[in-house]
Amino acid sequence: MSTTILFEHPLNEKMRTWLRIEFLLQQLQISRDISDHTRALTFFRNIAELLDVFERGELRTDILKELERQQQKLRAWAEVPGVDMELVNQLRDKLKRNATNLMAAPRMGQLLREDRLIGLVRQRLSIPGGCCSFDLPTLHIWLHIDQSQRDQQVTLWLESLDPLRNALTQILDLIRQSGVFRNHTSLNGFFQDNAEGSDLLRLQLTLEDSLYPQVSGHKTRYAIRFLPLDSERGDVPARLDFELACC
Repeated sequence: MSTTILFEHPLNEKMRTWLRIEFLLQQLQISRDISDHTRALTFFRNIAELLDVFERGELRTDILKELERQQQKLRAWAEVPGVDMELVNQLRDKLKRNATNLMAAPRMGQLLREDRLIGLVRQRLSIPGGCCSFDLPTLHIWLHIDQSQRDQQVTLWLESLDPLRNALTQILDLIRQSGVFRNHTSLNGFFQDNAEGSDLLRLQLTLEDSLYPQVSGHKTRYAIRFLPLDSERGDVPARLDFELACC
């Protein structure tokens, strides 16, 4: 049985930022059980990177606009005969709820930015080995307090991100579901097409292909070049079948 690998490529800066935030939020969830320095530094590094991303652009405004855009699309769906109106109404209600919660939330990442421990660790992350016990005695002590106290603190930090996480998760789910995978064939490792109005490319290859896609493009047109995983001995077939969805 072959293993299918999914690649995703953003077609605009907004989607690029959202995918990075989604990735960092997922990493935070995975590393939330902090029991030693290794897990702690993984967790705090992800928080620091997330706060850096928050500094760029009008994140809340862009997400609120997208929540409204998705509501408009659902209103259009409601006019289609035979559509599941119960599902459409559920999705619209959820979009409205996420928009309300996001608007009411404090500045993105405010609780994390103001936390003393996060601030101390964040300052030292750019220094090689700068989070040693002698550099960060505060973190060293924190790692020796009762696990339940640490868990409680981490839960508080992560819950402050819930309005963002819930809104972004629903948006990305709806965008991903809007594109249908279709079969395509590249010639000599190259494929190009139009992507008018799309935000995201989703591409599926099999592990046995031993290839990866290098995508260039923007919201109107894109090109994909397939490259061998083994750059010295690998080769690219003259014709390669793959699946692609424009979302």
